[in-house]
Amino acid sequence: MKQVTTVACKLQVTKNISSEIDELLVVFAAACEWINANTPKDLTNKTKMQKLVYNQVREQFGLSSNLAIQALRRVCSNRKTARQKNRNIRKFSPTSATYDARIFSFRESDWSISIKLLKSRAKIPLHIGNYQRGILKGQDPKSATLVKRRNGDYYIHINLEHDVPEPYEAKEVLGLDLGRVDICHTSEGDKWDGKNLKAKRNHYAWLRLILQKKASLGTRSSRRRCRQLLQRLSGKEKRFRAALNHVISRRLVDQAATNGQAIAIEDLTGIRERTNQEPRSKTERRHSNNWSFYMLRQFLTYKCVLKSVPLILVNPAYTSVSCHKCLHIGNRNGKSFRCVNPECLNKCDSDRNGAENIAALGRSINTPRGSGLACKLSSGVREYIQLNLFNDNLGLLKTTSTSTRPQVC
Repeated sequence: MKQVTTVACKLQVTKNISSEIDELLVVFAAACEWINANTPKDLTNKTKMQKLVYNQVREQFGLSSNLAIQALRRVCSNRKTARQKNRNIRKFSPTSATYDARIFSFRESDWSISIKLLKSRAKIPLHIGNYQRGILKGQDPKSATLVKRRNGDYYIHINLEHDVPEPYEAKEVLGLDLGRVDICHTSEGDKWDGKNLKAKRNHYAWLRLILQKKASLGTRSSRRRCRQLLQRLSGKEKRFRAALNHVISRRLVDQAATNGQAIAIEDLTGIRERTNQEPRSKTERRHSNNWSFYMLRQFLTYKCVLKSVPLILVNPAYTSVSCHKCLHIGNRNGKSFRCVNPECLNKCDSDRNGAENIAALGRSINTPRGSGLACKLSSGVREYIQLNLFNDNLGLLKTTSTSTRPQVC
């Protein structure tokens, strides 16, 4: 079993090399656009596409044989992604080009790379720190992506393949409840408060609003300065959110690996589409759409694969309103949960209650003989709860490295 991770390394480029890279990226994007426009729209097979337009691509755009193949592969890949997401193919921008072992090589001796450009093969030193060097040490990467970022810097995203064992057999399950008030709350009581993240989002939203108003109504110099500030702010919030999710996912995976646990999370696929259909304020819609639960799930997925930790997806139905002690439907009000069953009357944190239910559902999927859960209510209520809370989850499969493989480290 293999897992692919990516290391982003900054390049030290001269003025001549940067102009050659820019020329390559423009030609590569133009070739992708031409291929997409001159081949059947439903064609996603690289071999068939190569037979149709390979020679024309080489003659018209002057790409080397391997770069022409990479352009064909990118078009096929983008078409498959667009088909899965049911949308049209977006325009190919001159921001990246893909490489394989024939036109890309990495040298650990002087920490440099060699890549094929349009007219020559360039050797470019890497501007990296000890973190990237520790990951790349002893590695023999076979593929990479040349990237030009918005600020004009050039990066090489080096892909590394890791041989990882099969996930171990876990008897215990760590349940995770993902939310906006608490970014993550575990069934063992650990939590990460989202207050700082919410404040950061509101700060950037307010700052963008002020700068956009000034950029449209101010003087010429103030408009230019506001546009520069907006460009500097671009991506800051996303990087802050990604760094926080990396920290959370690493601690959770390390904790599960140390204790021999599996991790269970809710399958929240499509939650944005469902919630956006409800009438809400503009602020509430922004907070909901900026919720980065999918990013955290992606980070958990590939880090679980690297640590051989089983990852289980459960149905989120009724996990937040069911009491984890008696399985009775209770009342949830913000961060508090109260069970209305007179024999239970459990009061606890609503996110902790949801995490306990997710852990129980994870055990029911992970354990063939069942999780040992029982309900003391009447048979009619018990059948209703079990039907909606558990039966839908028994059909879900355990998520391992073959389900989703994020390639960003």
